[in-house]
Amino acid sequence: MPTLAIVNFNIVCATLGGFITLFGLVSYLLKEKFYLSEALISTLAGLVFSPHATNFIRPLEFANNNEVDLETITLYFTRLVLGVQLVLAGVQLPSKYLWKERKSLALLLGPGMCCMWISTSLLVWALVPNINFLFALAVGASVTPTDPVLSNSIVKGKFADKNISPPLQKIIIAESGANDGLGYPFLFLALYLIKYTGDHGQGVHGGAGHAMALWFYDTWVYVIILSVVYGAVVGWIAKELLHWAEERHYVDRESFLVFAITLALFIVGTVGMIGSDDVLACFIAGNVFTWDDWFRLETMDDSLQPTIDMLLNVSIFMWFGAVCPWHSFVDNNVIPIYRLIPLGILVLLLRRLPMVLAFHKKIPQIEEIRHAFFVGFFGPIGVSAIFYLYIAREFLREIEVDGEQREDAARLSELLNVVIWFLTCCSIFVHGLSIPLGKLGFYLPRTISYAMSTERISASQSMARTSESDARHGADGEPTTDAWNLTRPFRRRLTTSERGDAVPSTASWLPRAIARVGQHIVRDIRRRTSKPIDDKLPQTTDDRSSEIPGTTGIQTGGRPKISAPRDARLIGHAINNPPVHVDGGDVDADGPRVNVSSPLQSPVGTRAPSPERMDIAAVAAPAPSRDVSIGWQRTIRFPDEPPLSHPKA
Repeated sequence: MPTLAIVNFNIVCATLGGFITLFGLVSYLLKEKFYLSEALISTLAGLVFSPHATNFIRPLEFANNNEVDLETITLYFTRLVLGVQLVLAGVQLPSKYLWKERKSLALLLGPGMCCMWISTSLLVWALVPNINFLFALAVGASVTPTDPVLSNSIVKGKFADKNISPPLQKIIIAESGANDGLGYPFLFLALYLIKYTGDHGQGVHGGAGHAMALWFYDTWVYVIILSVVYGAVVGWIAKELLHWAEERHYVDRESFLVFAITLALFIVGTVGMIGSDDVLACFIAGNVFTWDDWFRLETMDDSLQPTIDMLLNVSIFMWFGAVCPWHSFVDNNVIPIYRLIPLGILVLLLRRLPMVLAFHKKIPQIEEIRHAFFVGFFGPIGVSAIFYLYIAREFLREIEVDGEQREDAARLSELLNVVIWFLTCCSIFVHGLSIPLGKLGFYLPRTISYAMSTERISASQSMARTSESDARHGADGEPTTDAWNLTRPFRRRLTTSERGDAVPSTASWLPRAIARVGQHIVRDIRRRTSKPIDDKLPQTTDDRSSEIPGTTGIQTGGRPKISAPRDARLIGHAINNPPVHVDGGDVDADGPRVNVSSPLQSPVGTRAPSPERMDIAAVAAPAPSRDVSIGWQRTIRFPDEPPLSHPKA
């Protein structure tokens, strides 16, 4: 007898697969037409499927109802996604990019990250009650790196191609990839000081000096420098091995394309085993791997890497929507909601924007002030912040007194969990909705103005037609056209109350002006971008052509094409001048010439040349030499004219 197997594995596969399938059906519409990010949509989907709503995805059950195991799963998931994303980010950069743009990157990664860290920490210290500055430094360090996953979604797509220059896109990718692994020094400076100086150093031995020593040789040498060296060596060896295998035709196309992804998995595993910074090692390895630009150019037109990128993005943000502690935003012991909301707004506005506005003149890729505002505002907080959150909570769980977590460590752990998750959600929603809301704010006033003006014109025409209809008929119903035409200029237009109420339409509950606004917004969204019309491509017509008399269709995808003369010749009376000889001995077969001037030789302003004629002349090869004193050829012959005969030269 068949039985139902409603287990977590089947539910997760059905939910994840069904959502990605449905999302894929409208992905182009959502991302390229409405400019909605897949991170925002996936987070909302994860919230809907989480225990907070439909309860299809139950993350705590996956971790055997253990909160620590659930945090460990989330930490490893973020490591995997960041490792693959950063290798792909390094591969996307041109040859030797980190070395060529070292000045701009040094400014963004040095003083830039310090400014972001200090500004965020000051905001946290000011708005979170009853904490010391070291707690604020730990929170600020976790959200200092810009997220490479969300940054990658911002610098890709139709909006980025139209509004962000390629150099600016590359510097955003490079900065978000490099600073992701450089968050360790900022975070562990605060954590070491809290561990060895907080709460009078209970449960540990040493003081501030020991904390600074650990910060230098453990964080800087073993974590940062070792990961850079390891990533560079592994990336260079992988590049040489792939060159060697490709030259001997040992590797097939599928293995060649997936090589960067498998390299990311290898680095995440090996660097994780030695306890170093696997995130930074992945980015360095990806950039060294394509140092000669060979692999990037070979895989530029391939879709495997963007596909893996999309699957990881959708999966991680669905998981975030399911595991996010939404209830803790209003029910916690560290910060009330009326302080948490202003903190989120101020961090998004002041964390990065002042720094970029101060340094943008020294960064060549930021050419204009509007680019500085864009780079300063779109510094998203995402996967990297959650990664550092659980790194910090794992470190704080080890600070114990008599087998229990120390009081200050427990308080900081709760503060990190509430504030960082809230800032991450704010960044996902605000940065995910900024572009569509900005587009709506740009088009809405113009659309409303156009719709209202159209409404007034339509109402005026309707009133005029009603007045004409009433005036053309007398009291007995017979037409009085002549009398009406004579008195028309002196007649007063009837008002709406005098004409009577209009017949209600099928949508009488909706005001006509609002309906027109909605129609024009939808029309603006669906309107294609203007493209030059090619004669070789089939052109489609728009139904709106029926509104214009005498037209058979308006070409979509560009401006209506107006025909121009293919050959700008004049019609005149033939004269008995001798035929013109062409180089090579042949006679011009077009007959006698007319004694008129070429339009291009006419006085300035008398006649404009044909645009198509000028375009053809600009690209055509030099024509055979002719007698320029002879006029242009005649274009019309009559049936009664005798056939032409030209003597050979």
